[in-house]
Amino acid sequence: MVRKKVYTREQILQAAHELVEKEGFSKFTARNIAKQMGISTQPIYLEFKNMDDLKNTVLDEIFEQLFTGIFPKKVTGDPLVDLGLNFINFANDNKRLFQALYVEEYGCGQKMYDASFENYHNMVKGSEKYANVDEQHIDALHVRTWVVVTGLAVLTTSGIIHPTQEQLITTIEDTIDMVLKNPNPIHIE
Repeated sequence: MVRKKVYTREQILQAAHELVEKEGFSKFTARNIAKQMGISTQPIYLEFKNMDDLKNTVLDEIFEQLFTGIFPKKVTGDPLVDLGLNFINFANDNKRLFQALYVEEYGCGQKMYDASFENYHNMVKGSEKYANVDEQHIDALHVRTWVVVTGLAVLTTSGIIHPTQEQLITTIEDTIDMVLKNPNPIHIE
């Protein structure tokens, strides 16, 4: 008699996502995911080619949530300022997941950068205010605003600084203005 499949791909993805939110990617193993679900590792390897496949699938789902649900929320009406504010708010509301994605070495490095740049590029080109910004400026805006808002996110999540929303807005606006005047990009390789 053939055993009936009990655990779905979606259940495994949910458990993997929860593990990342609680433990980060340093604990992202088939054994830990299976333990969380109370199962053996076999269903995981039946659904996913390997752990990289599972990790990439989880990351794709997280990126989708961030890039379509969290980061584009309108706050000020300026999409780049709003993205920065929403990024900082995400970090403060989801400290462990923020660390797993943006701080820890076990995170997703180049995959995060590539997904972030694509999302940022689309946001800039899709906005009325920034639609005419050239590629050099987009690259510089992406990297330099990311550095600033990530720094603000780390400092606020750790409780080192306590800026008001107005102070955050001003800092992000100043960064954008500075980059638009002098793109001088920081190259990520």
